[in-house]
Amino acid sequence: MERIIPIKGNVQHSITLDPTVWIFDDRKIDLQSFFIEGLTLKDEDEEYKQEMGKHWSREIMEGATFPPTLKTEKKFDRKKMVTGTFGIQLEHFIKNAVPNEDATTITFSTGEDEEYSFPVSEAKNLLFKFSQDGKPLTDDGPVHVLFMDGSNQEKPIRNVKEITIH
Repeated sequence: MERIIPIKGNVQHSITLDPTVWIFDDRKIDLQSFFIEGLTLKDEDEEYKQEMGKHWSREIMEGATFPPTLKTEKKFDRKKMVTGTFGIQLEHFIKNAVPNEDATTITFSTGEDEEYSFPVSEAKNLLFKFSQDGKPLTDDGPVHVLFMDGSNQEKPIRNVKEITIH
């Protein structure tokens, strides 16, 4: 249970995060290239609408197709998964917790009894680093908090044990 991180406080849904499963999450970011190339943000709703429009047009023109087979399913790059350094945006999880209207601050509590606070509106500018060279962050993890501008890459917030929204 020491790898589980709760998000609690002034939220509609208290949730728990398990960084060990994020390696399979499509939203993960390759941090080895992220701070060089940057992030291209996608509007998931708009992307979905475009894909469904293409699918609908294809069905009209070509007829129905069968569900994908193992040959056409999305594959994970196993080599990259066991050697890569990955992160994920904090904003995804804050949205799921649904902060209340009067929530103003997000606080990260660490194993060293330190607390780091930021405005809730800044959650979109924070990343969770959850793996280094294909390995989970066991010594000073389970996650490190990084700023999306890369300014704290050398000194991230480590040993995050709890997230509280006030």
